[in-house]
Amino acid sequence: MDYIPRSQQMITRLVDGRICAYDLAAGDRGVLSPVLVCRPSADEDVVDHAVAAGLAHVYYTTLDAAVCTTADGAEVWRSVFEPRSDRRHGHRPGCVLSSDGLVVWVYRPDAMAGRDRPDQWVALDAGTGAVVAQADLRTVGHGGQQLLHPAGDEVLLDVGEGQDGSVMYRASLAGAGAGMELVGYPWNDRCLIALSPDGRHFMTVDHYQADVAVHAYPDGEVRFALSVDVFGHDPDEVYVEWSGGYLSPDTVIVTLVGETEDEEEWFRHYRVDAHLGQVRAEFDARTDNPYDLRPLGDGSWLTTDASGHPIRWTDS
Repeated sequence: MDYIPRSQQMITRLVDGRICAYDLAAGDRGVLSPVLVCRPSADEDVVDHAVAAGLAHVYYTTLDAAVCTTADGAEVWRSVFEPRSDRRHGHRPGCVLSSDGLVVWVYRPDAMAGRDRPDQWVALDAGTGAVVAQADLRTVGHGGQQLLHPAGDEVLLDVGEGQDGSVMYRASLAGAGAGMELVGYPWNDRCLIALSPDGRHFMTVDHYQADVAVHAYPDGEVRFALSVDVFGHDPDEVYVEWSGGYLSPDTVIVTLVGETEDEEEWFRHYRVDAHLGQVRAEFDARTDNPYDLRPLGDGSWLTTDASGHPIRWTDS
């Protein structure tokens, strides 16, 4: 299959209760300024968020609903998760907007929310909030990471089940009225980290943090896996962190975590050849928080300023 990648242009951050959108296509470096700022209702507990490319609409999830508003915060539609949950912790519904802006994909951790049903993955019409397709999942997740394939209409979902592991699915819409095509991957011990910029591979980390692997997309065949000792560390004392990603089409960033003799955590990032699995050199991520590192696949990466807005870095 020939993949023609589509670059991600808009990202969102929640800053001081406001959903802020940033245009990555502008190529700005340093602290980024939002091109849109949307303030949801004061009583909304925003969990996840996305914005349309044209900035006309904002989408977000709360513990009990998926919501669409205009850029100035006026509600367009609301898809309520019934019954409403009386549990305030342990379940984090997520959303992502399809590349064409027509579908909002929503992961609902209904089991942990106490709704007496399996978790659900739902595709909503972005214009109306109507259900386009949905599927019950055989998971009891706390939250889920959704990644859009950069060259197609498929979406990857990684459901985190806490100490029970991580379950991964791939889905697409089968066509008008035909429902969802859902495929489960044959493991529950690998955590999805990133998709390659061209969509040909994806990166995972072992749930128990023993190794990092790069897989072929879509079937998941392992192209290479690297254990901690390959980086020159003791695997009994150092672990692979659930962090990193594709710095460029040819380079992945792998993060290791360990402790000093004083029991203080340390993190080190490494550049790895994305095709051959060869460890190249250490990488200065410009942050002490491994989860504050977001490689963008074009040679740049994001961290977070003290203001809450993203900082875009490059090596040059």
